[in-house]
Amino acid sequence: MNRIVRAALAACGMALLISTAQAAALPMVRLTVGTGTLDVEVASNKAQRSLGLMNRTAMPESRGMLFVYPAPAYFCMWMKNTKIPLSVAFIDAQGRVINIEDMAPQTETNHCTQRNATYALEANHGWFASHGVSAGSQIIGLEKAPQGEY
Repeated sequence: MNRIVRAALAACGMALLISTAQAAALPMVRLTVGTGTLDVEVASNKAQRSLGLMNRTAMPESRGMLFVYPAPAYFCMWMKNTKIPLSVAFIDAQGRVINIEDMAPQTETNHCTQRNATYALEANHGWFASHGVSAGSQIIGLEKAPQGEY
């Protein structure tokens, strides 16, 4: 194997290790969402929220990521460098779903909350619909998540 190929493989391996280590470092909480439960990684600071679920190639069915913001705000999500189709529920400070958006992988389309939100909850594409979650649904367990940081 030549040096260029070895260097490229080493770089890919390092990126995978970093991605795995970052995912492992995030706290986990269990949320009750509609008729199901989700075990979610919590992204509560700017760096964690910026990375999100980027570069992952799969996610177990009842897993997700909870983005926690330090104060209610209007914000958007996009899927650049995110390889799996997702749905996102924007949630207010009281734990009620504001709106849900389906997001295609590897796109830069903005998916925004319809009003100020404190949380965004990402799950596999269609998970919310298949568990009876819609605008107004209550998410249980958000109080277990770390507070959002700037």
